[in-house]
Amino acid sequence: MKVRSKTITLDELDWDILRLLQSNANQTYTEMGRRLKVAHSTVYERIKRMEQERIIKKYTVSIDLEKLGKKYITAIMTIFTDPKLTEGVAEKLSEMSEVVEVDTSLSEELLIIAKVVADDQEKLHSFIAHKIVSLPGVLRIRTSIVTKKFKETELPIERSK
Repeated sequence: MKVRSKTITLDELDWDILRLLQSNANQTYTEMGRRLKVAHSTVYERIKRMEQERIIKKYTVSIDLEKLGKKYITAIMTIFTDPKLTEGVAEKLSEMSEVVEVDTSLSEELLIIAKVVADDQEKLHSFIAHKIVSLPGVLRIRTSIVTKKFKETELPIERSK
């Protein structure tokens, strides 16, 4: 890893380590070193540097709630806002536990796309009616309920060319 001004350049080994971590962050340094044909201490040092530079921001667990019998619905909401208040609305949405993702998009107009999870349709309706509609700057909302998920993954880490 090389740091020039504020840009960080990773070498192929760093990218390989990130790919391995993304596929299974529970691997030991020894397992990763064996797979990459380097010493476990090299893997350890590279990971620690990437953590310090905040390239690796966190480690997390992906839980299958349906296997635990937890039923829920997911909705993708397009929230049309007053352009002057969009960032404030996005920040407020980011603080809400029901909202798991918030992005802004500029197409014909500036809007917010939010992924929301609720126990059922009634709770989703209540969340929208009581928490989102009342936010200053919200003009209108289009909600799409997810009926079947085909893929959910982290961003792919491509091999450098």
